[in-house]
Amino acid sequence: MPENPSVPDDQPATGALRCDFCGQAAESVRRVALDTGYDRLQVRHSERYACPACSEKKERQRTGLAEH
Repeated sequence: MPENPSVPDDQPATGALRCDFCGQAAESVRRVALDTGYDRLQVRHSERYACPACSEKKERQRTGLAEH
């Protein structure tokens, strides 16, 4: 049963999180700042958050297990 029965499972609740990569609403998002030679404290960047599917895709690309 959904947490809020007035909101159908396929409709995100107001204020739902959104993936910065695919633009879809998500129950959770992740931000991973990890790579060889990357210094997140010194390099100016915008924070981007990924849904689980985009996060997994980015991890496969980063480790060379998927095409870019």
